[in-house]
Amino acid sequence: MMSGSRWYNNPLRLACHPVTVTIAFISDLHLTPDRPVSTRLFEDFIADAGHFLNQLYILGDLFEYWIGDDGAELLGHESVEAAIRKTVENGTEVFFLHGNRDFLVGKFFAERTGCVLLPDPVVIEPDQTRILLTHGDALCTDDVEHQEARREMLSSKWKMAFLRKTLDQRYQTAGTLRQQSEKSKQSKSMEIMDVNQQAVEALMQDHDADIMIHGHTHNPAAHEFTLDGKLKRRFVLGDWYTQKSAIFYNDGKLVLRR
Repeated sequence: MMSGSRWYNNPLRLACHPVTVTIAFISDLHLTPDRPVSTRLFEDFIADAGHFLNQLYILGDLFEYWIGDDGAELLGHESVEAAIRKTVENGTEVFFLHGNRDFLVGKFFAERTGCVLLPDPVVIEPDQTRILLTHGDALCTDDVEHQEARREMLSSKWKMAFLRKTLDQRYQTAGTLRQQSEKSKQSKSMEIMDVNQQAVEALMQDHDADIMIHGHTHNPAAHEFTLDGKLKRRFVLGDWYTQKSAIFYNDGKLVLRR
């Protein structure tokens, strides 16, 4: 297994200097005790990140599922929280944007880890470049079933009812929802589960963005297109099942690594 330092080969660390903002973006790690290798890869990565990153943005689905901030111990994620906290204490700012699997991550997780919770979508402006960040599932508008489920589970009513349950009940419910989601995917085409280009363009126009970065689809790539006569770019992060996908911003350049 490749450690974080060998994998990234430190090209950005060599380029980094006091006035340079070095940023990394990751998404869709889907951490769970069922896949301990992914957890070790993340912990190696974030430990190394503290040596060369100013900021780290986690764009959702860090966890396979999240049953509430009081469920970290039951889910076996205490070491992940500790790893994030150590990186923050070492000087790297860590930002967390919710995914469709871990939308229940809340203020107590943020307090324990020291990360900053962000709304979805959000725009950041390193070097005056407007970069739009989103998890990405809201852009999959052709997947009507997913959008309906998304609206229901993001409602205050659903969240309150879920969090009133015991930890064991929440754990069982999350497992059931996960199984249903995987079964549903088997009957859908990749095109339906991908982002809709019109939705992408509309969101970028709404936020006057030059670049969009998102995850969710697990298809790492860099896309270019013209919108309102201007060149726009969309970067997609991959999952961490069989790859270790990240995007780095340094000295005005974005680099996608797999």
